Amino acid sequence: MSFTNKTTVLGYFREAKQELEKVSWPTQKEVIYYSIIVIVASLLVGAYFGGVDYILQLGLGALVGLVN
Repeated sequence: MSFTNKTTVLGYFREAKQELEKVSWPTQKEVIYYSIIVIVASLLVGAYFGGVDYILQLGLGALVGLVN
């Protein structure tokens, strides 16, 4: 896309505005609800991987302790 003249740039912004008016924006309640879901899911995944890491660390420590 070439922005060689003023009308092309203005046309671009007009079209962008028209497209944004078609977007179905979420309500504040939906944003809060989905944000809570993302935070809880992140904490659960973090706890899971933290637990797996801890167990593997214990296993590796026991394995290295047996070799020495």
